[in-house]
Amino acid sequence: MDITFKSLCDRVFIRFRQRRMKQFFTLFNPSGEVRVLDIGGTPQTWIGESGSSAQFSVTLLNIRSDHEIDSDRFISITGDATELPFDDNVFDIAFSNSVIEHLGSWEMQQEFAREARRVARRIWIQTPARSFPIEAHLLAPYIQYLPKRVQHHIVRWTPRGLLTPDVVHEIVDEVRLLTYREVKQLFPDCRIMRERVLGLTKSYIAVRT
Repeated sequence: MDITFKSLCDRVFIRFRQRRMKQFFTLFNPSGEVRVLDIGGTPQTWIGESGSSAQFSVTLLNIRSDHEIDSDRFISITGDATELPFDDNVFDIAFSNSVIEHLGSWEMQQEFAREARRVARRIWIQTPARSFPIEAHLLAPYIQYLPKRVQHHIVRWTPRGLLTPDVVHEIVDEVRLLTYREVKQLFPDCRIMRERVLGLTKSYIAVRT
């Protein structure tokens, strides 16, 4: 990701992420013995945004494991979120922020949800809400409601397209935002929490405690 766009996103969204992590720690209160699987995550989530000093183990699973790890509490592995290389219930918590919408299709999102629910007893899966006016990946209003072919024609002129034009078409192809009903269907044994901004639902969080 271009550093300019990343800096912009950090300024816009860091308060939401910090508030979300505070909520996570309030609900789960993880001890030092807890084993967390962070699907698509980075160490920064647990060091810079959590606001907690708890030192439990975190396994970071990504398609490409290119994070710099300088702490024994983190394990970084390469893997497919739709086919996790773990036994059932091997983790205490399966955690993910803004990943499931990048799977590209409803079928792949179903696989992601099944795998997350399989490998952990407790669940925290967050994803942006399709109904929120500003599409979070492109920072453009209501573009998510347009057909993909139309999005490809105009995406170059979104804030993300102006800053990082080389990646926006890939984003259009891979991002499939979820509705509340779809999140409920993916996580039938979870409580679906709503993260709100000015009364509007910004994202959904599937929680199984």
